[in-house]
Amino acid sequence: MVMRRSMILTAALMLFMLLPRCSEEPERLEDYLVDIATRVTTDEGCRYRLDNSRLLIPREGDACSGSDRQRVILNYSFLKGDTIRVNSVGEIFTDSIRSIGFPEKLGTDPVKIQSLWLGGGYLNLIIETEYHSQPHKVALFRDSNAETTDLWFSHSRDEDPPGYRKKMYASFSLEALQGTNNGDPFSFRLFIHTDSGIRTFHFTLPE
Repeated sequence: MVMRRSMILTAALMLFMLLPRCSEEPERLEDYLVDIATRVTTDEGCRYRLDNSRLLIPREGDACSGSDRQRVILNYSFLKGDTIRVNSVGEIFTDSIRSIGFPEKLGTDPVKIQSLWLGGGYLNLIIETEYHSQPHKVALFRDSNAETTDLWFSHSRDEDPPGYRKKMYASFSLEALQGTNNGDPFSFRLFIHTDSGIRTFHFTLPE
């Protein structure tokens, strides 16, 4: 009887050791953030500026190379203060407003708009279009003959064969429009060829 109890106790102890320890906390994943930012060059070196004007400092040794004022998708983790560890960086197509080329160079291949906003001194777009293998061409043209400030988003598939739907990012600097209205808010219209026709958007730049 004593031996049987001993065997039962031993078996129960072994089963307890094999069971997962629910009281133990699971391994914690490291916190990280993903933001659209602008890569800028300062006297202290390369930095990433968020659209709220906060300047992030990559830790020494982290990648921070490339063109000044290039827009990027930044994956990062805070270390101390504004110092960050850069986990990954993906460049966004970045350009300025083109005052020459409208309408003869305007691409009218339609896109689906996922998101559209002003931030960081840029007009930012997330669009969806059919893509196969050839690079597409995008631009932002200004209609110089219009009485109002009219901007046209240009998209050309450039003979890219039919493929699959793909998300694309683009940012256009609005520096050419800023400071042109004597300190007053500045309004403009944006036209985009979409799957459902031409859509018009109204924006106002702050002072």
